[in-house]
Amino acid sequence: MEKVLLLEDLDNAENKTLYCTFDEKIEGIDCVTPIHAELCAKSLGDFIQITGQVKGIVTLECDLCLDKFEHELDFEIDELFSKGSLLGDYSESGLEFEISDGQFVTDLNGEKEIDIYDLLYQSVILNLPNKKVCGINCKGKDFLSEENMPDPRLEVFKNIHINPKN
Repeated sequence: MEKVLLLEDLDNAENKTLYCTFDEKIEGIDCVTPIHAELCAKSLGDFIQITGQVKGIVTLECDLCLDKFEHELDFEIDELFSKGSLLGDYSESGLEFEISDGQFVTDLNGEKEIDIYDLLYQSVILNLPNKKVCGINCKGKDFLSEENMPDPRLEVFKNIHINPKN
């Protein structure tokens, strides 16, 4: 499914602002519930800002025990797009453009639309936890116990004895 925001529609809207609701599962992400997003797009001259709230439940695989578990998404989105080429517009005019810490500007390179579906896909992926763990008490199916060596190649380390020097 492709859901796009046409820049022409945004520029012609009252107060150059459009509101969008997204309520679908995203292909490539194991969604338990549809991803729900309430978005606001504003035209700011040479830039477009999209803000809003994203919620949903996705299925992840635990990095320790490899079991599947549900993870609740609830994050804010704040994206800035440049209608023209950032390098061309600002380097030729001599103007400086400052980006604050944590802020990114996506250059549309003359495109006439913003793919909301792709924006949400990328935002969900970037907001998944770096370490996916099913719970605070996950023991990784006891792979770390001495009796259950996860890899037979590591058996050699069971018989190493270190004698301290006196």
